Amino acid sequence: MQKTILVGIDVSADDFTAAFDGTDDQPQVLSFPNSAAGHKRLCRRLQRAGRPARACLEATGIYSMDLSLALHRAKGIEIMVVNPRATKDFARACMKRSKTDRTDALSILEFVRRMPFAPWRPPSSETLNLRAISRRIAALMLTRIQERNRLKAVQRTREFSAGLGEDIEAHIEYLEQSMERLRGEALEIVDATPELRRRFMLLVSVKGISTKSAIRILGELAVLPEDMAARQWVAHAGLDPRHYESGSSVDKPTRISKTGNRHVRAALYMPALVAIRSEPCVQAFYQALLSRGKKPMQAIVAVMRKLLHAIYGMFRNNQGFVGEKFYRSNA
Repeated sequence: MQKTILVGIDVSADDFTAAFDGTDDQPQVLSFPNSAAGHKRLCRRLQRAGRPARACLEATGIYSMDLSLALHRAKGIEIMVVNPRATKDFARACMKRSKTDRTDALSILEFVRRMPFAPWRPPSSETLNLRAISRRIAALMLTRIQERNRLKAVQRTREFSAGLGEDIEAHIEYLEQSMERLRGEALEIVDATPELRRRFMLLVSVKGISTKSAIRILGELAVLPEDMAARQWVAHAGLDPRHYESGSSVDKPTRISKTGNRHVRAALYMPALVAIRSEPCVQAFYQALLSRGKKPMQAIVAVMRKLLHAIYGMFRNNQGFVGEKFYRSNA
C-alpha cells in the first residue's frame, strides 16, 4: 500500500510555508507565494509523486480560503482545515516555544500525523459570498458607530469648524447607503438560493431576529458542515461553558470558552436582547435564570446559547420558532 504524503501548511497574507512528510526521515520545508500560481505549484508537487496526499492548514479566513479550494479541487489530495486554537494548543502541549513560519508548518505537520483526519468540504460560492457581505456590513456598522461618536465630540465644542462636522455627517450617510446596498445584494443571494431562502424565513420567525440580523446570522451558519451537531454549533461559536476546578482551593466561576467564531456571538447578541423583551417564553427563561442567582450578562449569554440550539432545531425540522419549545414555564 502506498504511503500517504502529509503536508502541514502555515498560511499568511503574502505567502505560505509547507512542511512535507512521506519521502524522507527529515521533513522538507518550502515557501510558496499565496497566489494562484503558488497554489498550482504546491498541487503539482504533491501530485508528482503519484501517491495520495493529505494537507492540513488552519482556517485563517480569506488568506487560506483560495488555497483550501485549490487543494480540494486537485486530484488525489485530501485537505483538513482546523481551528487555529487547536493547533496552538497542540504546539503548546508539544512544548514548542519558538514561533516562526517554519516551526508553525512543522507543528501543523505533526498535528496531521497524530490527530484523526477530518476531510474538509467547502461551502458553496453563494454561502461564502453571503458571509463576506454580512461581515462587511458588520465592519461598516462599527465604523458608523465610531463616526457618530466623533460627531458628538465635534458638536460639543466650538473649537472645530462647521465643515468638520459636515464631513463626518457625509461619511455617515455614505456608510448607511453602502450598508443598504450590501443588504440588497445579500437578499438577492438569499432569494436566488432555495436553501438559503428557507433558512432565512425560519430565522425571521423569531421575535428578535430582524431582516438585518437574519442576514448576519445566516451568513455565519450557512457555511457550517451539514453533519455538525447542535453542541458543535455552540462550541464553534465559543458559547460553550468552561468549568475550572483544581483541588479544593481553586473553583473559578464558569465562563464561556470564547474559543470559536466571534462573528456568531456578535450576530446573536442583539437578537437575544430583543427576544428577551418581546418573546414571552424567552423572557420567562431569562427571568428564571436571574431568580437562580445568575447575573444579567450570564443570563443573556445563556439565551444566546439556547437560541442557537433553537435555530439548529428549526433548520433541521423545517419549523418556525415555537416559544413553548424554547422554554416552558411551570407557572
